[in-house]
Amino acid sequence: MSGADSRFMGLALALGHRNLGRTWPNPSVGAVVVAGEAGAERIVGQGVTAPGGRPHAEPLALAMAGAASHGATLHVSLEPCSHHGRTPPCTDAIIASGVTRVVTALEDPDPRVAGRGHRLLREAGIAVTTGVLGAEAARDHRGHVTRVTKGRPSLHLKLAQTRDGFAGAPAERLRITGPIADGAVHLWRAHADAILVGIGTARADDPALTVRLPGLTDRSPLRVVLDSSLRILPSTYLVRSARDIPTLVVTTRRAPVHAKRMLASFGVEVIGVDSDRAGRIDLSAALRALAERGITRVCCEGGPHLADALAAADLVDVFTLITGPNALNGAGGLPAIGPALADRLANGDLKPIETHHLGPDQAVTYERSV
Repeated sequence: MSGADSRFMGLALALGHRNLGRTWPNPSVGAVVVAGEAGAERIVGQGVTAPGGRPHAEPLALAMAGAASHGATLHVSLEPCSHHGRTPPCTDAIIASGVTRVVTALEDPDPRVAGRGHRLLREAGIAVTTGVLGAEAARDHRGHVTRVTKGRPSLHLKLAQTRDGFAGAPAERLRITGPIADGAVHLWRAHADAILVGIGTARADDPALTVRLPGLTDRSPLRVVLDSSLRILPSTYLVRSARDIPTLVVTTRRAPVHAKRMLASFGVEVIGVDSDRAGRIDLSAALRALAERGITRVCCEGGPHLADALAAADLVDVFTLITGPNALNGAGGLPAIGPALADRLANGDLKPIETHHLGPDQAVTYERSV
């Protein structure tokens, strides 16, 4: 791996990262076409998977490069597809372009590809280098990989706590984080396919669950509420705005029919999944149902109870804990970290990878090994 390969792959990853949350059910891939001799390289084309998943990044980058792709190197953040779907395989476009070398970050675990794309390129006489910035690509493509290998989307859990470890106060809505941290949360939303809360949060906080950053207001993801008995009220903003912002309620198969009809009249989509022994939604089944709809990346902003249930079911892939500067200093507060999540952290199932200071708040992100 050369330094130039790393630099250009870094650009490909940055391009792909930009469209995270917009390309599902396909991964958001970045591609860069580089021409010229070593030390005098120049970028002649670049592309990123388009919203909705088509066109793919590679043909877009090659089309920009045109004739300059002959003898050039293509850097792409995921193995090029080699199967016929709604569009021809990217390997066909690469071979036809005259590119003589392809550099990839990650092999695609999709069984329709899974090394076949690399093999076809080599058989066509194209030199192939793999694994460049592979760890970084595995993070950005975590949603795609998790959906293909585990049958569910990846899940990024977010919790906020006071300096002394509480997420809520008795009989009041607790304001924990400041505007800089809030902006970071909205950026996570913009890069997610769906945002998830439980019925407790939906009823207590009446959240909008939209992206409200300047220039990104059109990036609001699908809003998903877990509600085992359909207790969500028609007066909530989530229901009232469902015709403008896609909203899905996941419930159990025994949920009342009249409540389903009421929600449908507001434009809310309702799906039923299996329940657990206690009659609550089977969380694994709920995530599988989202994956079947093409969802690859979920950001969960539910409270501590939902967070701990997800941790107990081993469904948390990334966890960000934002700690505010103020303490609750009162009895009866709701701890942010429940026992199952605490065990995941203590056992090293979720390892810290980065810490950011967001104004007066501190955000620590943990992740499952990729």
